[in-house]
Amino acid sequence: MPKGLVTVFGGSGFIGRYAARSLVEAGYRVRVAVRRPHLAGDVRLAGAPGWVDIVQANVRHRQSVDRAVEGADAVVNLVGILYEKGRQSFEGAQREGAINVAEACAAAGIEKLVHISAIGADAEAKADYAETKGEAETAIRDIVPSATILRPSIVFGPEDDFFNRFAAMSTHPLTSFVPVLPAIGGGNTKLQPVYAGDVADAIANAIERDDASGNTYELGGPSVYSMKELYAFIGETIDRERFALPLPFFVAKPLGLAFGTAFRYIWPLSSGFLGAPPITGDQVEMLKSDNVVSEGALTLEDLGVTTLESIEAVVPSYLYRFRPYGQYHQKSESA
Repeated sequence: MPKGLVTVFGGSGFIGRYAARSLVEAGYRVRVAVRRPHLAGDVRLAGAPGWVDIVQANVRHRQSVDRAVEGADAVVNLVGILYEKGRQSFEGAQREGAINVAEACAAAGIEKLVHISAIGADAEAKADYAETKGEAETAIRDIVPSATILRPSIVFGPEDDFFNRFAAMSTHPLTSFVPVLPAIGGGNTKLQPVYAGDVADAIANAIERDDASGNTYELGGPSVYSMKELYAFIGETIDRERFALPLPFFVAKPLGLAFGTAFRYIWPLSSGFLGAPPITGDQVEMLKSDNVVSEGALTLEDLGVTTLESIEAVVPSYLYRFRPYGQYHQKSESA
């Protein structure tokens, strides 16, 4: 018998697919609430028939949120965006949407709310992404004091938008001939990549464990790297050497602002014709601070996730397609 029903907002996204699987394995039925249910059918593969259902909901529309949490025992909010596009804004998706979910939980008497934020979330931050994440955390604490907030660093996995993006830049027709990758601020920013499966296990454990209620956890992987070190790792993995070209913040910021504005408002860029912007002003601003677990923070280990996957163990398994001659090509001795 299922332990209960968990509604997962944004459950068809990158982390959502892993979260649905972990929740089913923990014994919960999952209701995946997404804007476009017709594009989310594959998330049903996370469990046997009847264990995963899909419903339409938009966190910016309160009535749809209320319907999605009806009858649920717990709620997970995974909704977030990396850059603004069209009507998708940081304020709407990450602040107002989070408030709508929290208020719906409070109205329904649901005390188990797991909210996915990010390391660096701060209501006083200069970057809109981090600012709205921080404002959402403050509001959630007021509305549902028992909520559990999880702050991951960069999340990696086969569908990620980090390792895949930089590897793709080495093979894209417009950029493959350039033997460098931009190292914003010199490439010295520290990151602590965490595996999507470990984040998903943390979500399930946060629902299972009563001692997680009301706490904030920072989720990082087993190792810390600089951006330059991650560039070198990607180049070695795909056997395409790329050098880190230092790009000062005062140069990168206006470029990021221009790219971010163009990709938000100009068609066909905003339609996804060229994918995501290479960098935004917000992302440049966030690279001014390290994205690692802070000293004294509650961590994955405190949530019972003790065996963590490393980028060395996982990333090569999905970046092989970017090698010059495919998966089974022998890497050059210089790589």
